[in-house]
Amino acid sequence: MVSENDSSGVSRRSFLQAVGVGSSAGVMFATMGAVGLAPTAAAQPRNESWTPPRGSDFSLTGRSAKKVVVVGAGPAGLASAYELQKAGYKVTVLEARHRAGGRTLTIRGGDSETDVNGVMQTARFADGLYMNAGAGRIAQWMVTMDYLRELGVPYEVFTNANADAYLYNERSGATPGNPVRYRTAKADVFGYTSELLGYATDQGALDQKLTAADKENLRSFLRSWGSLTADGKYQGGSNRGYSVYPSAWNEHGTPLPGPGTVSEVLASKVGQYFPFEINWEQSMLMFQPKGGMDTTYEYFVRAIGKQNVHFSSPVTGVENTSRGVKVSYTAANGKARQVEADFAIVSAPAGLMRRWTTNWGPDIDAALGEFAVGSPAGKIGLQYRSRFWEDDHRIFGGITETDMDLAHIWYPSYGYGEKKGLVVGYYNTGANARAYADMTPRQRQMRAVEQGVKIHGEKYRTELESSFSIAWHKVPYIEGAWAYPNTASPRFKQLQQGVGNTYFAGDWMSEISAWQHGAFWSARYAVQNLHQRVMAS
Repeated sequence: MVSENDSSGVSRRSFLQAVGVGSSAGVMFATMGAVGLAPTAAAQPRNESWTPPRGSDFSLTGRSAKKVVVVGAGPAGLASAYELQKAGYKVTVLEARHRAGGRTLTIRGGDSETDVNGVMQTARFADGLYMNAGAGRIAQWMVTMDYLRELGVPYEVFTNANADAYLYNERSGATPGNPVRYRTAKADVFGYTSELLGYATDQGALDQKLTAADKENLRSFLRSWGSLTADGKYQGGSNRGYSVYPSAWNEHGTPLPGPGTVSEVLASKVGQYFPFEINWEQSMLMFQPKGGMDTTYEYFVRAIGKQNVHFSSPVTGVENTSRGVKVSYTAANGKARQVEADFAIVSAPAGLMRRWTTNWGPDIDAALGEFAVGSPAGKIGLQYRSRFWEDDHRIFGGITETDMDLAHIWYPSYGYGEKKGLVVGYYNTGANARAYADMTPRQRQMRAVEQGVKIHGEKYRTELESSFSIAWHKVPYIEGAWAYPNTASPRFKQLQQGVGNTYFAGDWMSEISAWQHGAFWSARYAVQNLHQRVMAS
């Protein structure tokens, strides 16, 4: 879910304003961006290309509302049904799973999930505790926020970056019990990078790019940004943090011991984590619905009407007919059923569609094949009887990053100060996710805790009460975390047009796969295409 974007996309003007230099210093931007020195980007633009269908489109033109079957009650499916129904369409939603949300899945106490191998887990989380097993955060610029406000879903800040969370790169020399704070690592990387750039400036390496005034403005910026001494040296300081914080009565605090050498800091490879917090998808502020990410889809179902959303109803076929579409499915009672409609919007994973009975033709099947393999990803929720990460480590939300196979540890952004809490003990992808998926739930827990102890000490083991883990490529009717679409592919463009009376939607049908935002926008465009066709008929 993290993409690395070329920071040269930031405007020259915004950079010059940020560092306070003259116009000729704009040439420095690409160089500084390459080493992570570029400032944040200008405000994100809003996409205004969405024209929602309106009920008046029917009443004013004398057309009758059409019937649409929506396959899938995840973000794309429910948004499609919601927008269509607002305009007067008659919608029926068929969902294979027993609950709404798709990969926007929240696990609470009492929830049960059975994987494709028949392994069942039941969460034993305390009341009020939950794990967002899939989607876990929303950037403030995303269209997801618009739906939260429109539907009335309560939401709160999700802490994506925390200066007091840890970094732990074991392969680069970190040892158990000695993680480094995010703020400390950042101060050292920024400090030494600033010092080195200062040397380059002083030794004439930038003479071809900068005027004398530019160089002085750059030195001023680097002294501030890297906490350098007056003569341009990095020696540490309060930005690294304190072993004893300042208080009162001349207790000025005890800063941490000085940094290691520049070679040691570079060898630690902690700098690789810092672009994350200015990434366009991940920059703070970020948000989450109160009570769990899938709360949003309870509101969607309520708005659409529970009677129009059928759970435990896996689709087995979608066929275009001379009058519309015919959708075959297995009802919750186990009986085979068919429903006919004027149109269908299908938001199921591409790989699942290829197993259905369809008459879409080989070209559509080949196009779906480009997105048929979902990336593996996994998470585990660890419930603790105390919030020791807050009490002992002073970490309130945020993420600890590691180079171990657990990858990330997420601290809860809710329930601060309460007695119990739930930590996401790993969030991994790729080969690491497959390795954990091949373990039993108990083995996953043991592996995650064994590594977490290296960072948090024995309380990470002794305070544990229960766990629940998920491997997305083993979840029935989903079978993967996300796909990476090639939006320039002719086949992708073919899917955007749909086939016959069938349209496709899903995050994999968007420019921003793996996010609810992408799913919502794909739904909007599918709805828009369908409605334009109805209005043109």
